[in-house]
Amino acid sequence: MRAGIISWQLAQTFWVGGLWLLQFVMLPALAKIGLAPLLIDEIASSLRPLLVGFAAFCVVLQAVVLIQLSGFRALWRDVRGQLLLSVLLLAASHFVVRAGAVESPYWLVFSYLVIGLCGLMLVLQVAPGRER
Repeated sequence: MRAGIISWQLAQTFWVGGLWLLQFVMLPALAKIGLAPLLIDEIASSLRPLLVGFAAFCVVLQAVVLIQLSGFRALWRDVRGQLLLSVLLLAASHFVVRAGAVESPYWLVFSYLVIGLCGLMLVLQVAPGRER
């Protein structure tokens, strides 16, 4: 059980921290340094899908930990499970739009930011197994 809690926290740190670090630290720092805006956009469009895919992988890991510790129904009844499912759906929609099924460049940024917001809300929740 302890390994599940540790893996939950480690996965959460990596994907939530990575999303926030890119959007609110790295890209503004590159702009402040004086890189060309088109180059910054190119870097962002290259790194965002990687981070969204990594977030989806970590969310699946967290969902497995939640199911092991709280049962399968925790995905629907628990706030943590609902946030994990939301992130999975947003990540899937991000890749559907990126593949060209729907033409909406604003959805890519919106889904990325909402994934980050869901991650922040997940950070504020107690890790499964630590409720006691």
